[in-house]
Amino acid sequence: MLGKNTYLTGYFPLFAIILFSASFGFYSQVLLIGQLERLGIYRGMTELFSIGQVQVALWFVCALLFFMLFAALKLISDTLVELSLFFFSKESEGDTLKRIRGGSSIFLIGSLCSIVVVQTSTLLPIIFLLSCFIYFFYFVFKASNTLSIAGMFGLVFMHLFFWVSFSTGVTYSVLKVYKALMSGIMSA
Repeated sequence: MLGKNTYLTGYFPLFAIILFSASFGFYSQVLLIGQLERLGIYRGMTELFSIGQVQVALWFVCALLFFMLFAALKLISDTLVELSLFFFSKESEGDTLKRIRGGSSIFLIGSLCSIVVVQTSTLLPIIFLLSCFIYFFYFVFKASNTLSIAGMFGLVFMHLFFWVSFSTGVTYSVLKVYKALMSGIMSA
């Protein structure tokens, strides 16, 4: 009965987002506390609240920010998947979407691994990116029988073009804001 229920994996993306957010949030909280100590702010915070309260509050804020980031990326990804299937798939009933739904377990496994290696800064983004790449290959494999050769190239190119453009645009914008912020601080 459980194997035939198509909604069984429906909660996997939410669990994966929560676990990835918790692990990235914890690591960010550790980095943030280090910066606050270096700036001398952390000591003042611990005079008002206990160390545990400050750490939990900082973890919650960091995890919440990562939750919003991962939820937005999931929304963008789902839209891109459905748009690419609209343009390049030969079927219109939605069977491909049902076949790729099981791929959410890839992100769940990746998020469980991120909880295990939460103390290692380099492994967290590697596990997330590896989960993304494995899911992408899973998606292309599951969708391949509804795609022509040209459709397969179009689908892969569309995803690569979008994510490279998106990543480049976000990185460029962040660097511009950082440069403007540093220029403002230096001139003050």
